[in-house]
Amino acid sequence: MATCARAFAALAIAFIAAACAGDRRERLAYIERPAELIYSEGFNQFERQRYDVAAQLFDEVERQHPYSSWASKAQLMAAFAHYQNNKYDEAINALDRFIQLHPSNRDVGYAYYLKSLSYYEQISDVGRDQKMTELALESLDEVVRRFPESRYARDASLKIDLARDHLAGKQMEIGRFYQNRGEYLGAINRYRVVIQNYQTTTHVPEALHRLVECYVALGVAQEAQATASVLGHNFPGSDWYIDSYALLTGENLRPEASEGSWISRVWSSIL
Repeated sequence: MATCARAFAALAIAFIAAACAGDRRERLAYIERPAELIYSEGFNQFERQRYDVAAQLFDEVERQHPYSSWASKAQLMAAFAHYQNNKYDEAINALDRFIQLHPSNRDVGYAYYLKSLSYYEQISDVGRDQKMTELALESLDEVVRRFPESRYARDASLKIDLARDHLAGKQMEIGRFYQNRGEYLGAINRYRVVIQNYQTTTHVPEALHRLVECYVALGVAQEAQATASVLGHNFPGSDWYIDSYALLTGENLRPEASEGSWISRVWSSIL
């Protein structure tokens, strides 16, 4: 019993000592220091790629000196540290807060741009849900709209094209799935979305060819001929047109424009 009591007492003393040490560490963390000094320490940690520590230090700048000139810089750097650490939700939250508090700050354009990148970096392959792609596209569009002459807008425009191509790729994947199952109307609807909404993407020639395949399978000759005509006129040297032409001629048909076809009307409005 005495041995157990001594062991228990030793454990209690160790616990109290650890708690006291923790209290000391806590107090040290809250010692007020100059904003520039905390910011500099945060930047040093950032350069050492210790992004979690850096973000905490940048947050400390704002906590201790909320009205200093260093506070807004620290807010943006904290967001950048989260971004570099692949903690995109934290980065987006920090950037939204910065934008709300400092709408006229000279770096607000960068804040919008970094927010769009935080969405863009989370774009998944076309086999998964594309909600993040849509958010990235929306955010990138906002950068271009708000800061059209900035260097951020130029890069955002390039990423918009890639994001749109990604969304078109998702529609193509679903369309192929339906087509392989013989659900041609479902496939046609997906390919039409590509033609109508993503006409500048790389998926358009294939979408036109897949439409020809579906229309032939359904026996809708006029639409198949009109679609092949649009494909041949706009992508005459593509393998997709060669395949469409071979498919039609195998059915004793030829590509032929038709004013009554939806594809002719849509393509005319696009041009």
